[in-house]
Amino acid sequence: MSLTQNRSLRLSDLHEKRLKIIQYCFLLAGVFIVLRLGYLQIVQYGFYAFMASDQHDVQTKLIPTRGQILVRDKSDGTLRVLATNRLSWQVYAVPKEMHDAVDTAHQLAQILGLPDVDVVTQITKDLNDPYEKIADDVDQDTVDKLKAAKLEGIGYVKSNARFYPESNMSGQLIGFVGQDANGQPAGKYGIEASYNDLLAGSSGELLAEKDASGRRIAVGLMDMKQATPGADIVLTIDPAIQYQACLTIQNAVRGHVADSGTIVIMQPYTGAVLAMCSFPDFDPAQYGKTRDIAVFNNPATFDPYEPGSIFKAFTLAAGLDAGKIGVNTTYDDKGFEKIDDFTIKNSDGKAHGTKTMTQVLEESLNTGTIFVERLLGREAFRKYLINFGFGQKTNVGLTPEAKGTIASMDKSGEIYAATASFGQGITMTPIQLTAGYAALANGGLLMKPYIVDEIIYADGRREKTKPVEIGRPITQRTSRLISGMLVSVVENGHGKRAGVPGYWVAGKTGTAQVPKKNGLGYESDITIGSFAGYAPASDPKFAMLIEIVHPRDVEWAESSAAPVFGDMAKFLLTYLEVPPERK
Repeated sequence: MSLTQNRSLRLSDLHEKRLKIIQYCFLLAGVFIVLRLGYLQIVQYGFYAFMASDQHDVQTKLIPTRGQILVRDKSDGTLRVLATNRLSWQVYAVPKEMHDAVDTAHQLAQILGLPDVDVVTQITKDLNDPYEKIADDVDQDTVDKLKAAKLEGIGYVKSNARFYPESNMSGQLIGFVGQDANGQPAGKYGIEASYNDLLAGSSGELLAEKDASGRRIAVGLMDMKQATPGADIVLTIDPAIQYQACLTIQNAVRGHVADSGTIVIMQPYTGAVLAMCSFPDFDPAQYGKTRDIAVFNNPATFDPYEPGSIFKAFTLAAGLDAGKIGVNTTYDDKGFEKIDDFTIKNSDGKAHGTKTMTQVLEESLNTGTIFVERLLGREAFRKYLINFGFGQKTNVGLTPEAKGTIASMDKSGEIYAATASFGQGITMTPIQLTAGYAALANGGLLMKPYIVDEIIYADGRREKTKPVEIGRPITQRTSRLISGMLVSVVENGHGKRAGVPGYWVAGKTGTAQVPKKNGLGYESDITIGSFAGYAPASDPKFAMLIEIVHPRDVEWAESSAAPVFGDMAKFLLTYLEVPPERK
């Protein structure tokens, strides 16, 4: 074989080897491409399907659905909605895509029903603006009209808006959804704020590998974390009782030409709140139209007041529990007591002679509770107040919550403990007072009030609230004794109009003075009428507080709050199917 032939053979072998190498490279590249496509189509399918989806799908996957606020119907156990979500639209403009921005703004304003000048100004202030939000919470019909008009540079984004079926009912309890500092939906006041983290859920996010300049790498690693929907909150509120309570307090405030009114109803044995309503209230669906933002606060938890004579029940209960008095212990009522540099009188300004402790409650004698407080002593009396939960938040589950104050008990001078004995100089919220009366009813056990019955998570988990015992401020025997005395108040004293035929009702009236906002002393012509109690006295199914602020047609609580209690108690005993216990 010649040299030329050998050289040609070696070149042929070399070409063949190079060809095989190239073939192997193409094969490996093909395998890589197939594997990559498989990874993208199978493992990363969700991500790329999401990237190709429309705006609504984007929101569904990244923006969580807010949980509902629900109540349970007593008759069949079904859940009813107090707050839920509905489909709405956000309308936005892209001024740089408009040939005639002014004309487009005029047409847009007319369809949306917005002031023409506002929309024109908003769109024309920067014609190079790539995005300008025009309106939130636009309904489907309006969006259909906008689409039919085919306005240039107008876009639409689907969103969820909050919907409250029970209009003008329980706004202060529910709250509303507004926006936080970053413009994101956030619960404000009531349940919406108190349980915002649970209701809101958690947002999803896109995770994509980026290059040094911050641009997404097309073949880089990508992932998507979908949003977690918010939990549903089931309240302890009974919808039928709540409706009747709201209607009753509204009629009472209007009937007495009062400033406001509050009603709170609890189960004594569990602490579950069956109803909580105040008037005036607001419509959470129209919260922006509320003129006085103070109305957003829930008076039942936020507005402490000097309770007046309804507090006398706690003073007498403390005296009984400490063994300092009995039901028939007597004292001599001179009609006044001189303490330090002050003279304390009975509300009627009269002397009543020898009176029993039961008569102290029946006739609401200030001198009688001072007598009991002196027997107890300041420190023992103060301890009972603390044990009943006064001066402390109840942590019922609603924010903001005030804790009231018993700070006057720490001041030197006999006058402060003396006035506290009949509910003056100390403050409590309606929820605290209701819980306190529930303890008088519940064999002396103080239960933690609670407003949420159950939390239902997006994954199906359920978290049920269990009743919690706070403590026992008085013994079971004391509970029976004070209950009998409070029944006597309704039967023979100032609480007659709180009674319900066929039942033993326990309770106490209170006509409280209102401290002056500027300066010492009390307003001469403003009072707060209250009635607190429970029924049936031997086996209470509810404890209830009625508060009427500044009734202008009557002076005393026996004519304002007591009749409201009686009407509501009659409804409750019938609704709860409690059989009559007397003729």
